Amino acid sequence: MIELLFSFSLATFILSISPGPDNLFVLTQSSVNGKKYGLATVFGLMTGCLFHTSLVAFGISKIIKENESIFFLIRLFGSSYLLYLAFKVYQSDTKIVLYKDAIRNESLFQFFKKGFIMNVLNPKVTLFFLALFPQFLFSDTISIVVQFYFLGALFILISFLVFATIALLSGGLSNYLKEHSKIGLYLKWGQIIVFVSIAIMILS
Repeated sequence: MIELLFSFSLATFILSISPGPDNLFVLTQSSVNGKKYGLATVFGLMTGCLFHTSLVAFGISKIIKENESIFFLIRLFGSSYLLYLAFKVYQSDTKIVLYKDAIRNESLFQFFKKGFIMNVLNPKVTLFFLALFPQFLFSDTISIVVQFYFLGALFILISFLVFATIALLSGGLSNYLKEHSKIGLYLKWGQIIVFVSIAIMILS
């Protein structure tokens, strides 16, 4: 159980620090508008993750309980989707491009709302949770819904700490990314290794 949760936490951490639409948006807004606005965006994004966790938890928990064959298909989907994500990352450019569209003269709540809507309306987050979470169920005695929410909480906690750090250190991070172009290459291959490793674990 501990090893499984550690693997989940490590994968979440690597994926959280890897350049993506969410953390790059947080970085840009924090740099342009200020750290507190970046943090408001982070809170919105993480609140949206609760929505996706609920969809996955209540959507497939009963299926997992009642039909082992369908659960195998879910695992197969999870593995295939993670390999697909690895391939998409492999095809992507290593150059990290920060967003240029700053949001000015808006309240903290509006930043929170934008982060929340940005996350909730992204179906790829649900697909990612569906692919990842069932592979890390860690107990035969604890309710599957409870396990999904525990994994969701762990995912949100780790992602929040990473994203909040990005918001607080936004100025220095922006300059660092501009000066060290190779960091994108390292993070790119970090993502690929994580996706492929979990896919292999699912199929083994």
